[in-house]
Parts: sequence; structure tokens; C-alpha cells
Amino acid sequence: MSSYVETPSPGRQLLDDTVPLTATIEASQNLQSHTEYIIRVQRGVSSDNSWQVIRRYSDFDALNSGLMTCGVALPLPPKKLIGNMDREFIAERQRGLQTYLDRITQHPLLCSCLSVKRFLDPNSYSTNYTEIALQQVSMFFRSDPKWEVQEPLKDMGWRIRKKYFMVKNKEQPKEKYLLSWVDLGPDKFLSDKDLQSTLKLLSAPSVRVVSESSVLLIRPFSESGSLRDHICKVKPREMFLKKYYSPKKSQGLDLPHIRLYGRTILETLSLLHGAGLFYGHLHCGNVLLEDSGCRLLDLENGVLGVPSVLRPAFTQFRKINSSESVDVFSFGVLLYEMTYGRPPDSVPVVQFTDVPHSAVAPVLQSLLSTEACKFGMPSVSALLQTPLFSDVQLQHSEKQQLKVPSRLKEALKTAKESLERRLHEEQRLLHQHRRLTRAQSHHCSDEERKRRKLLARKVLSCHWPALPPPPPSPCGCCNCEIMADSFGLPPQDFKWPHLATPMNNFWRRHCIQCIRKVFTALHFFHILLCYSLIPKLIQSIFPSKFYT
Repeated sequence: MSSYVETPSPGRQLLDDTVPLTATIEASQNLQSHTEYIIRVQRGVSSDNSWQVIRRYSDFDALNSGLMTCGVALPLPPKKLIGNMDREFIAERQRGLQTYLDRITQHPLLCSCLSVKRFLDPNSYSTNYTEIALQQVSMFFRSDPKWEVQEPLKDMGWRIRKKYFMVKNKEQPKEKYLLSWVDLGPDKFLSDKDLQSTLKLLSAPSVRVVSESSVLLIRPFSESGSLRDHICKVKPREMFLKKYYSPKKSQGLDLPHIRLYGRTILETLSLLHGAGLFYGHLHCGNVLLEDSGCRLLDLENGVLGVPSVLRPAFTQFRKINSSESVDVFSFGVLLYEMTYGRPPDSVPVVQFTDVPHSAVAPVLQSLLSTEACKFGMPSVSALLQTPLFSDVQLQHSEKQQLKVPSRLKEALKTAKESLERRLHEEQRLLHQHRRLTRAQSHHCSDEERKRRKLLARKVLSCHWPALPPPPPSPCGCCNCEIMADSFGLPPQDFKWPHLATPMNNFWRRHCIQCIRKVFTALHFFHILLCYSLIPKLIQSIFPSKFYT
């Protein structure tokens, strides 16, 4: 094949498309004949990485119409021609549009659509990736004219920066081939030379073309489709939203096929890990069914640096911090989908109810339970030794090996460390954000507010002088009632002795000590309220020598 070199694209942006976007409608503004909604969009957990977009209701309606063509039904507020500028109606519609945005941004398939990305982040997704892919393919065909494009496959996969084409080899016209063009991702740490060597080592695609910003791959096309196509009972060429958003006939696999496919996948992962290669892209869409079992697709995704579809899930758990543990976690999600016929609603799975096959339950528990996500994943070798997979006989039982040159193995090790370092940093930021969110939520809760009020009262009460019960006295004058009220005692229990007796001296000394303590605690606001009464009270009771 002729050499192919692409002109470097200036200012190529390494954007992780799997980082979730959140959208909040901050305000609305009425213009001449319509209402605009100001939306605050944030990528990830950092509020610094946020921006504003202004959308009209017609923009929401256009987005919804595009999604409905794929069979997606969402609760968009209805149109209204008369009275659509009323304040109450605008407030009600704004709440409905916020619910609509929440549904889109929280769904794993909808949030990855290009139309949704362009709606929320038009600056980052203004590029026409299909046109760029066609340009790259045309340049490649000029250098190797034996290939010919038959038809483009629109949105066959979930990746925004990956396009598919059905192509034909003029030397083998009866064979069908799938051409894929993908932009290199933010986790691409190998040099172009090492990347080319790794692709040859994996030997999955029949044709590999590497440029400075993208890769073009050609491999044989299988009409049987992927494992997910088989579970959802759909055709592989359809749009991914139409296939997977709400499949009507999805069904899990029987136990023999679960064991066979699971054993084959684990053996492949063990082979990759033993050679120092990293995958990170295991899911049902990357498992191709064959007569003898199955095999993994897109083994090159790890070295191409493209983000995993499960990245928002495993970044939540700090114990999933290596490429091996990512593959094991992904295998748990795949095993769940093979068993139930659908992916889990959330991870960790609190309870595995109505498991179709009891033998699968312990393995799922060790992979997707709260304890597994909190304390760590089992190894691939440990999973191979479980009763579910240990006695499965594969058709090709001979042990395969990947011979990696020592220089390439060192480059792969360095790239793997860089990939895991970025994962650790993302997990650290996410962990800090969760701790801060929990602290703020706890601080603003009603129980915490009541607790702080009680604590403040206890602290204030410690600064008031503790008065012993006054000794009884036969005197009963008005000054005694005033002093009793100031010290918080009943008048009958507080009697001021006017006679020059030892008891009189006791009360004078005690009151002088209390008044001095009061004057040292003037920084409390409740003392300031009664401070103006204290000098008058002292002058009416004590001689001037006691307070001068």
C-alpha cells in the first residue's frame, strides 16, 4: 500500500466527549415576539468550566424533532400560540424545559448524541466530522485506488468523532469491508511509530493508516453484528439510537452462551494484560459473534487514546484505578447485560433480584456490588477460576501469545502510566467535589441548623455567672425584686439584706464579682441589650466606692 501522510490540523483540540454536561436554565427574557432561555452549561464538576447558551423554544422543538426520528419520546412542553408571553406560562414552560434537559443529560445514549452536544456546546462541536472523514477517505483512495466507497453508515456508532463507510475491494468484489475513520483521543500517549507497530501487533484491521490526528481502519464486515445487536434483536447497520435506546425485543442469553462468551472474553483480556497492552473498551457493542464463539473488536482503541463509553461510571470509584481493573469492571457490566438483556440502571447494583441463572449471581456480586466497587475488583485470573467459567472448553484451546519487542513494551508501559495518571487525577477531583457537595448539603439541612442553634445556646450560657441559691432573708423591698429579675430568680427566693450583717457583706461581694464578669462579656449581643440598665441598678444599691 502506498504511503499516506495527512497535513497536520492546526490547534487540534483534545476534548473528552464522555465528560458529562449539566444544563440549568438560569433565567428567561422576553424579546419582541418570543422568549429566550439563558442556560448555564457545565462540563464535569468544575464550575470554572462552564458557559452560557441562549435558546428559544423553537430550538428545543428542533432538537426534539431530530431525536424523535430515532424513536426517542421525551416530555417536551407543548406549543402554545396564544398567551405564550404570560409570566405564569413562561415560568411553567421553563420548569418543563428544565425537566427535558435533565432527561437528556442524564441518559447515557442521549447525552452522547451530536445534536445534543451542539445544542449545549456549539463552540466545541461546530465541526462537520462527516465531511472531514470523507476528505480523509478520498485522499486515501487516491493513494490506493483498489478501494471504493459503497455507502456511508450514518451514526452507526455512538462516537461523535468516528465515522463508518461500507467499502469494496476491487480485487475481491464479493467481500464486504467496513471502513472506520476515528480522531485520536486525549489518552493517546504513543508516538506515531510506536502506534503503527502496536496496530500491526494486534493485527485486527486488514488496513491501517495513521496520521497526526486520526486513524483510518478497514476490516471485514460481519452481517451477524455485535453481541448487543444479538441481545436487542436489531440489524447492525441501523442508527445506534434507533437500535439501543428502547429495544422492544431485547432478551438475555442462555447459560451455555454466557459461559462460552465470558470465558472467551476473559482469555482475551488475560492475553492482552500479559503482553502489557491496555484495552479499556469492553462492552457488548465491541464483541463480535462468530460460529465458534466470539472475539473482541476495537482492540486498538486503548492505544488510540479515545475515551471509554463507561468512563463516567468507573471514574466514580477510586479503587478502579488501573487499566486491568477497568477491564474487569467493564466485564461485570457486560455480564449483567448478557444475563438480563439490558445494562444496569446504575452502578453499584444494590440487589440482584430475579437473576435468570443462579450460577451467575455470585460473579455479578463480586463485580458490581457496593463492596466490590468500594474495595476493589477481582483479577482476571480469579474470574477464570470461578465455577462459572473454570470448566468451559474453548474450540481453540491452544494458548496464544503476543510477542512484544522490549522497546515497544517500554513505550506501552509509559503510555499506560500516563493514562492511569489522568484517571487518578479525574477521580481525585470528583472525590473532592462529592465531599464538598455532601458537606454543603449537611450544613444546610434542618437537623444541622437545629443542632447549631442548640450548640450556640450552650456556648452563650457558659459565659453567664452561675448563681448559687441565695440564703433566706426576711427583707422584701422593690430593689430585691429588680435584682431577682435580673438574675433570673423568683422574687420570693431573692431577698436583699439591708442590715449591716455578715450576710449583707456576702451579697455585696457576690454581686460585685458577678457584675465584673458581666462587664467582661460585653461582646455578646444579649448583654448589650441590658447594659444600659446595669449602672442605674448599681447606683441604687451600692455605695459609690464599690464601683468607682
